[in-house]
Amino acid sequence: MQVVLNRSKIQSENNVIITGSKSESNRALLLKALYPEIKLDNLSNSDDTRLMARALASQDEEIDIHHAGTAMRFLTAYFSTIENRTTILTGSERMKQRPIKILVDALSKLGADISYVQNEGYPPLCIKGTLVNGHKTSLKANVSSQYISALLLIAPSLQHGLELTLDGEITSRPYIKMSLGLLDQIGVNSNFTGNMIKVDPLKSLSKETTITIESDWSSASYFYSIVALSEVGTQLRLSSYSLMSLQGDSVLAEIYKSFGVFTQFDSNQITLRKVESYQIDNFKYDLNNAPDIAQTIAVTCLGLGIGCNLTGLHTLKIKETDRLEAMKTELSKFGATVVITKNSLELKPCHVLKSEVHIDTYNDHRMAMAFAPISLKTTLTINEADVVSKSYPNFWEDLKQIGITLNYS
Repeated sequence: MQVVLNRSKIQSENNVIITGSKSESNRALLLKALYPEIKLDNLSNSDDTRLMARALASQDEEIDIHHAGTAMRFLTAYFSTIENRTTILTGSERMKQRPIKILVDALSKLGADISYVQNEGYPPLCIKGTLVNGHKTSLKANVSSQYISALLLIAPSLQHGLELTLDGEITSRPYIKMSLGLLDQIGVNSNFTGNMIKVDPLKSLSKETTITIESDWSSASYFYSIVALSEVGTQLRLSSYSLMSLQGDSVLAEIYKSFGVFTQFDSNQITLRKVESYQIDNFKYDLNNAPDIAQTIAVTCLGLGIGCNLTGLHTLKIKETDRLEAMKTELSKFGATVVITKNSLELKPCHVLKSEVHIDTYNDHRMAMAFAPISLKTTLTINEADVVSKSYPNFWEDLKQIGITLNYS
């Protein structure tokens, strides 16, 4: 499916309701599988969350999680603890290219029985569930926080809990704190000091517990970009968000002040308001703790005609696509000059945007959604636009609701 976006002006005063965070939802689903007394409210309606739920409920020997990287990491840990069950965990061709050896090695140190079906270090995996008796392990901390979270989420179900040593600089620390925050909600004691995390065991819950999932801040980023690219006075309301968020991407509220967007928190919603024109020529930021919003920020800067230098992006190379290479290619289509390294993206100011650009999405939901706001400045077509269902199935309809002019083809 293609979506053609014509140059638009949004209708202010709209309220957009965004479902639960995919990141929180998938963590909560795994905890519910371990502790059935848990009840969940405001689950994400994304493809990834549906795949996660289906996989946890499945009794099949082979489980295919397609493009869902979070599910691959979390389920690898989960199925390793399910005694007397053998699971073949596989995914798409891209998933078979995404490394998982770091997690497998850490689980093996704990006593897990995991082997590679095809290529060493990559899915598919053959996981023979067993009683995991170990309680001390370590892994590199600078590749993906999902490996760390996978271990933390199963930790309370282990006989002796877990002592996890993180080697090197920690990437995406807020996602680790999100996992620990959810453990805290169900009564699990933990301690995160320096590069050591300790999680106590928890055999069962003392009472029925409800986890309410906050709406997804990554999804909110596209509306921040839309407001930033709109005229002063434009505002949108988004539900449901909290000032005390567990999500690292909530740093958007601070970042977008640089682009003239003010965030007002009121009960369970936020109001985004364009209060002034941007005051900078070049935006610099280390996104080590929130790399998933890099694409959105780069497109915002493109639309504003300013440069940016974004660092802390090393994990983007092992996402649904190599996002750094993909961004360089797609930003260049508008006439921009882009320089990337293994860890950074530098965009030079581009004051005249080419129109009628066709954006390729590379099976990556964030490529489709990040470029949509540029329709406030020029016309473009998003190829394979239905990829947004991975995290935000209602995205295109929500854009229409706020006044973006688009057509399907």
